[in-house]
Amino acid sequence: MLVVVMGVSGSGKTTLGKALAERLGVAFVEADEFHPPANVESMRAGRPLSDAQRLPWIDAIAAAVNRLTDAAPSDRCAPCAVLACSALSEAVRARLAAGVTARIFWVHLHGDEALIRQRLDQRRGHYMSSALLGSQFAALQPPAEALQLDCADPPSQLLESALTALAGLSR
Repeated sequence: MLVVVMGVSGSGKTTLGKALAERLGVAFVEADEFHPPANVESMRAGRPLSDAQRLPWIDAIAAAVNRLTDAAPSDRCAPCAVLACSALSEAVRARLAAGVTARIFWVHLHGDEALIRQRLDQRRGHYMSSALLGSQFAALQPPAEALQLDCADPPSQLLESALTALAGLSR
């Protein structure tokens, strides 16, 4: 199983994803590392990405994830990797789900736009600025089938909630 921690930029996907992967003893994949240079330049310039720009990025992520999950044991309930990926729209999530061979467990980090904007304004060294946050919320189509977690909760609480939900899948 692939655990996908999703949400708008600044919601804490990487923080939760890394902690979750560490606790589960599985690989962590950061989707931002798969953006082609043109996508990064668009975002750096304050231009939001379209789904047409996102889909090749998703295909690259799926290929990388498959290399990890295909080598993992075949227990469909056991996480074999954690992916931090915005996956904002249903089209992007469907493309990812179609492209990976593993079952997906979605974790949606949602929260107040003002809190997330504050986080983005304090973040350094990342191409995604708070100027694009409005476009991310506009593109967001919250998933119906996902563990919903409020990103205002402390990271330790988010981690325990995700671990509890995952443990419930193996019962």
